[in-house]
Amino acid sequence: MAHGSPQEKKALSYAKDRRNDYGENDKSSRKHIRQNKRTPNRADRHRQRQVMASATGRMVDLDAAERAEVRLYLKKSMWFTKRWRKWPDAPLGDMVILQLRRRAARGMVNAADSQACIERIRGRIR
Repeated sequence: MAHGSPQEKKALSYAKDRRNDYGENDKSSRKHIRQNKRTPNRADRHRQRQVMASATGRMVDLDAAERAEVRLYLKKSMWFTKRWRKWPDAPLGDMVILQLRRRAARGMVNAADSQACIERIRGRIR
């Protein structure tokens, strides 16, 4: 395995490493991704159970069963109506640049120094 210079390693890190930019704690993403996948399935099962309840019993009316089935297939699944999708993580270099710009805009650091640092990062990423 070839070992590059520290500058090459840092450039590679800025380009390849990823950070969570969704806006929540990265640990909570583990819980919420599972929850957001689970919720629409649960809602669909609940709706199916409610609609099909009208078509079940001792004396099954075939017309009522057919109407229930049609009603069930006419409504779209929660997967399509809720539209939650996973959000990919952002490259580390982009996140560092964003943080430097935010600090400069808030007056926490000198804007010229921040811009010079951003240019160095961009030079490493390319």
